[in-house]
Amino acid sequence: MNNRQPSLLENQRMSMDEAIETSIASLNAYGQDYKHWSIAYSGGKDSTATVSFVVWAIRSGRVQAPETLTVLYADTRQELPVLNLTALRFLDDLRQRGIDARVVLPEIDHRFYVYMLGRGVPPPSNTFRWCTERIKIKPMMAALNDMHQEHGQRFLQITGVRLGESAVRDQRIAISCTSNKGECGQGWFQQMSSESISDTLAPLVHWRLCFVWDWIYFYDHGFPYLAQVAAAYGDGDARTGCIGCMLASRDVALENMIAEDATLKPLLEIRPLLEALKQPKSRIRKATPERTKAGRYAKNGQRMGPLTMEARARGLERLLDIQARAGVDLVNAEEEARIRQLWAENTWPDGWEGGLEAENHIRADVPIDQISVIGDDELIIQTNLL
Repeated sequence: MNNRQPSLLENQRMSMDEAIETSIASLNAYGQDYKHWSIAYSGGKDSTATVSFVVWAIRSGRVQAPETLTVLYADTRQELPVLNLTALRFLDDLRQRGIDARVVLPEIDHRFYVYMLGRGVPPPSNTFRWCTERIKIKPMMAALNDMHQEHGQRFLQITGVRLGESAVRDQRIAISCTSNKGECGQGWFQQMSSESISDTLAPLVHWRLCFVWDWIYFYDHGFPYLAQVAAAYGDGDARTGCIGCMLASRDVALENMIAEDATLKPLLEIRPLLEALKQPKSRIRKATPERTKAGRYAKNGQRMGPLTMEARARGLERLLDIQARAGVDLVNAEEEARIRQLWAENTWPDGWEGGLEAENHIRADVPIDQISVIGDDELIIQTNLL
C-alpha cells in the first residue's frame, strides 16, 4: 500500500511533456541567432540525452535546423568500455544522417598513460588534478577553436548541463542564469563576451534525472541502443569517469559494468596499481631544498616528485597485462611506442631533468634528514629520519 502524501506543489511540477516543449522553445528562441551549432558529447547520460534530443527535435521538424551541426565527442582514451563503444556507434549513425560528428583526442604526449608513464608524472589526485585539463579540456578547446576558424563567426555551443548534477554546478547556474535574460525555465543560456568564440545553451537544464532516463529508454528518438548507457550507472545515479579514477572514493560505474560483463574484472586492478605508483618506493625526491627563481629556498624543497624509470616500466607491463586479460584498449600500439621513445630520451617533468642521475635526486623511500625552510632563507635540519 502506498501511503505517500502528495506535496502542496505536486500539481505544479513540470511533466515530461512540458519539459520537452520547454527545451524545444529554448532551442528555437536562441538557436535562430546562430548559423552554426556545436554539441559537446562525453558519452554519459546527460550529453547522450542532449545530442539525441537535439537531433530528434530537428529531424521531427520541431526545431529549425542550423546551417551546420557538429557533435564533438571528447574521447579521453580513459572512457568506460560500454560508454565508448556506444558513443562510437552513435557517432557513426549521426554521420549517416549528415551530421558532422568528430572524435576529439588529446595530443599523444598528453594522453593519460603517455603523460604518466612516458614523462613520469605521478598519478593524479584531488590535490594534483592534472588529468582533466590535459585529456579533456584542452583538446575540446582546440576543437572549438578549429570550428571557429572554419566558420569565421561565433557559434552556439550546446551542453548537457542540468540542475541537480552537483551543488557546485547548481550554484554556478544560479549565478549566471539571468545572462541575457536566459532563465532556467527556458534553457540556461549564457551570452559570452564579444571576444568569445561561442555562446552556450543548456536546453535540458530543467530536466530531472527521471526525465533523462525516460528519454533515453522509452522515447522514439531513433537510437534505441542508447539504453546501453544505463549499464554504467546501474540502479542508481553513479558518477561515471575514467577507468580506475583516482578522484572518486569508489569506482561504482566500473563495478556496475563488471556485474554485466565479468570479463572486465581485471580492470579493477588499475586503481591499486595507480595507488602503488604514488608511493615513495616508486618515486624520486630532492635530497636538499633547491632555490627558486627568486633565489630563496623552496618551502617544500624535499617534496616527492616523478616516477622512477623502474616504476614506469613496471606500470606499463602491468597495464598491458590487464588490457590483454580484459580485452580492452588501455594503451594502444602508438601510445606504447611513444612511451618507450620517451624512456629512451630520458624524459622527466620540468625541474626533474636527469632523474636519479642528477646530483640532488634520490629515491623517495631512502631515509634522509628532514630539512625545513624557515623564513626566506633559513634551513632547520631535523635529524629524525623520514
